[in-house]
Amino acid sequence: MLSDRQQHCLKAIGIRRWRVRTAEDLAEPAEDSIAAAEFSAESALAALVPAPASSVAAVKEVETPPQISTATLKLDDWGLIDNAIQACTACELARHCTQKVPGAGNRQADLMIVGEGPGHDEDLQGMPFVGRSGQLLEKMLAAIGLTREQVFITNIVKCRPPDNRDPRPEEAQQCRAYLNAQIKQVHPKVILALGRVSAQNLLDSKQPVGKLIPQTHSLPGGDIPLKVTYHPSYLLRTPSAKAIAWQDMKLLQRLLKS
Repeated sequence: MLSDRQQHCLKAIGIRRWRVRTAEDLAEPAEDSIAAAEFSAESALAALVPAPASSVAAVKEVETPPQISTATLKLDDWGLIDNAIQACTACELARHCTQKVPGAGNRQADLMIVGEGPGHDEDLQGMPFVGRSGQLLEKMLAAIGLTREQVFITNIVKCRPPDNRDPRPEEAQQCRAYLNAQIKQVHPKVILALGRVSAQNLLDSKQPVGKLIPQTHSLPGGDIPLKVTYHPSYLLRTPSAKAIAWQDMKLLQRLLKS
């Protein structure tokens, strides 16, 4: 027989009765013992396995901000355009940039220049083409008698892509409503697309920039002439391409005068 202390300890851990086990007990465990063992095993598993997502959601619903398409925004004037760009969170670029870079220059310009996306310097200053590429662009414009104050300069996307990578198609698509609104407001005589990303997005084309440069284009859905040339950053890396860019600028000058 067990002592009172042993009986007390067994009772504390959940064993209510104790008796000497017979050969019959060893051959076939009692039903209540099996049920207790199964209950303990189920309880242990339940503690280890996380609750299904549905039950978690039932306890606490996580509110997700609604996805608002930029295509539905009212962008009838410059104030609405600028405010919408500054408030935009339609893609992940807005979470990484220092500030938005809507565009700058003459809002009634004959020439509208569209680059790819803001770089490091542009991200810090909030202005397009202010780094080395911008300095080269100003020289290219000066060669045909223009200053940056006479043209309107913007980009396909208004936020800097991380590590200066190319904008992704979905990012460019979210920003397209802003670009279309800017084109409508400026109503330029000619658009100059700088680089592959700009040219392919404006023309809805997959052709390489080298094949787009020699051709004469019009903005799809309109009659605005569109000239393609290499991006100034490419010209800085590949000086031999500057001869082609000079021919592009001379053609651009003729288009503006026609």
